[in-house]
Amino acid sequence: MGDANRPNILWICSDSQRWDSLGCYGNPWVRTPNLDRLAAGGTLFNRAYCQNPLCTPSRGSFLTGRYPVTTKLRQNGQDIPEGEVLVTRILRDNGYVCGLSGKLHLSACDHKIKNFGRDPKGWWKQQNQEYHFKGVERRIDDGYDEFYWCHSVSNSNAYTRWLQDKGSAKPEPKLRDDSRHVYRSVPDGDHVTTFCVEKAMGFLEAYKDSVYPWLFSVNIWDPHLSLRVIDEYMDRYLDRVDEIPDAVFAQGELATKPPYQLKYHEEMKPGFDFADMTAHERKYCKAAYWAMVDHIDHQVGRLLDKLEETGQREDTLVIYTSDHGEMLGDHGLYVKGPFHYEGAVRVPLIMSYPGVIPAGVRREALVELCDLAPTVLDCAGLPRHPGMQARSLWEFVTDAAAEDAFRDDVYCEYYNANPNEPKQFCTMVRGERYKINVFHGQELGELYDLEEDPGELTNLWDRPDHLGLKAAMLKRVCDRMAQTADPLPERVGIF
Repeated sequence: MGDANRPNILWICSDSQRWDSLGCYGNPWVRTPNLDRLAAGGTLFNRAYCQNPLCTPSRGSFLTGRYPVTTKLRQNGQDIPEGEVLVTRILRDNGYVCGLSGKLHLSACDHKIKNFGRDPKGWWKQQNQEYHFKGVERRIDDGYDEFYWCHSVSNSNAYTRWLQDKGSAKPEPKLRDDSRHVYRSVPDGDHVTTFCVEKAMGFLEAYKDSVYPWLFSVNIWDPHLSLRVIDEYMDRYLDRVDEIPDAVFAQGELATKPPYQLKYHEEMKPGFDFADMTAHERKYCKAAYWAMVDHIDHQVGRLLDKLEETGQREDTLVIYTSDHGEMLGDHGLYVKGPFHYEGAVRVPLIMSYPGVIPAGVRREALVELCDLAPTVLDCAGLPRHPGMQARSLWEFVTDAAAEDAFRDDVYCEYYNANPNEPKQFCTMVRGERYKINVFHGQELGELYDLEEDPGELTNLWDRPDHLGLKAAMLKRVCDRMAQTADPLPERVGIF
């Protein structure tokens, strides 16, 4: 039972969802009435950015309020250090009950071990090492009292048991008859998103009369590739697939960009080779992605209704966001990698708290996902942890009259985040108008004028007439990198 001083917190985080995949962000194709009404009843941030375009570094950042290079979670496949302090642990230590359903992904979800003669299905070889699914990721003291973990459809734990209890079979991927890239999903009642939401609904019911406030993290796998869609949601798009706008891509644009992008363009896995896809196939994939978002919206609607039904809506801060975006064919690319285009790093962010956060507000200010951890603490009336580097949005989001400005720029990094050869280390800074992406140790980079070129098609990095702008933006990169220095340990003396 939350109150004005210690509200409940419902934190919903999808996986790999672009900012432009919701109706409230201007997408006329999707059907997202529930998230649209959440935005109408709260504040929508139109320019929210993750701090890394991959799962583990981004999640570690927004759960600690620290940058990926500081948390030492720079890559997928790393384990979060024991000393990192999650916002959920701070809440738990101050009287909150915390729960989670779905992903956490702050540690490796597969492990290098020798093959003990098991069926090889479920593991793969990488750099001559064998990886196996362990069943649950390693945890530090993360603060979660209830933990219904499911990393994905194929690598799950509580979800598998939930299916077994229902007498349902574990999903097996099967391509749709009309696509080389899109799979038919299990029905809504057996879906992993449904599992995440039903666990959250059970938690809400259990704690509706509790004297303790709560936080629940609903960490949905979708719309992460691979594309697995429920028929009824996909069927809505089938008659108009060819009317859907194609991916943002200009013939020859990759010739002016870092060579890694051409490599990803030609060798993208799992099977999303842009050059080998027809325009119809690309549009079909976009429709499937949107259909997955439509299904998320339906399930989020059930959860919001449960919040109302249990009488907790007025006492609850609801946050909706995603850990990073998805290229979805833009610039000839799918999934994610060493690039910081808008599709990869710009995400939805909606915050709603009736009577506290003004309704119907749309903010254009630049904000970072790592700002969420100190924001949650401010909302709960708790002091921030001394290791936090981010800024709290609380005073900004609760003041409808506040000037629509928060940060001068936003920062994102990719430091060999999804280990590939050769290693790539790049840093992005995006200001009001310009964006720069620097490949460290190489004479490579990208510079875009987002006012004149919102599609990021024309790289100005090597243009002689933009040398002054390039120098100024490189200075901003240096400044932001310096600001990622760990504030810990705290100073305890003069010398």
